[in-house]
Amino acid sequence: MTSYFQFHFDPAVMDEETKRREEFLRSQEGFRTNAWEIINKMLDWCNTTVGSKHLVDEILHSIFFLGRINKVPYSPEDIISDQEVFKALKKKYSRPFEYFLTQLPRRSPFSCVLDMIVLQKKPENENQIKQSLTDLLKTLEPDFLVSSTICVSKSNKSVKQYGVSMSTTGPNAGRVVIAASCLSGYWDEYVAGAVMTYYPEKKKDYFDGTIKVPAGVSCRAYNIKGGGEMKPCTSCGNLFGLHPNSDKEWPYGNCAEAESLSNLLKNDLEVKNQAKPRSDSCTPENREKARRSVLQELRNTLKTIQFNTWKGEYYKPQMQ
Repeated sequence: MTSYFQFHFDPAVMDEETKRREEFLRSQEGFRTNAWEIINKMLDWCNTTVGSKHLVDEILHSIFFLGRINKVPYSPEDIISDQEVFKALKKKYSRPFEYFLTQLPRRSPFSCVLDMIVLQKKPENENQIKQSLTDLLKTLEPDFLVSSTICVSKSNKSVKQYGVSMSTTGPNAGRVVIAASCLSGYWDEYVAGAVMTYYPEKKKDYFDGTIKVPAGVSCRAYNIKGGGEMKPCTSCGNLFGLHPNSDKEWPYGNCAEAESLSNLLKNDLEVKNQAKPRSDSCTPENREKARRSVLQELRNTLKTIQFNTWKGEYYKPQMQ
């Protein structure tokens, strides 16, 4: 008769578990390979793009943080396996290595990639910016550290403002970075207020910071890989008054529209004044209550993923 002990240590069962484990590890390897490819590309671009060093600094921190909380964690040493390159990067960009375990990123990595490309190509050259992102995506594995959507917003008086969707994998990483974008001041206060109204997924009954994109402002999203225009989802309709043409409801704050509109409001005060939240419940007191709620949700999520070293600070890149 087969004993309980023998059953649980059956070699065939153990082999099957080993295979599943190895398959899972292989499925996550795209994080490490994409991280290395993106870092290399950003370093190359930085060498030919004046005023871009801070973007490399910031993306290193963001990638290191996301590596730490990935389903299969990756350390900076795992990502940058070449010891000489590792030492050189740590010497030149010491702060990401120092703070990725204690400070949260203010945005996801592909947002830094976008800023680098806009800096290179100039905001008016929309097609070149889109093409550069498409070309990069073709060299990367799907699902890890990449955005699927770019959004372009413009008013009559402003230059084009860009944004990309969250380049995070899994609900917990997305929740962390969306909350950090709201709380750190990275997003414009009106966009942050709109997202906090729903964050993480249900509208608050005491605070409505949603806004309506003013007439005369265009806000269009496109699939980066395929190039086709993507109509706003239900979430963007609820947050920004865009007319949804899709039943899809992405997590609030995930879409490229949030970053793109945030950049527009930061750079066009006339549009920002026109987009001011109108609800009577949008008071400073209620906004602070919503902010505390988002912060508590953020702390709960960090506890869930066992990231217990956060000191309450958000990473600000070295500008020089």
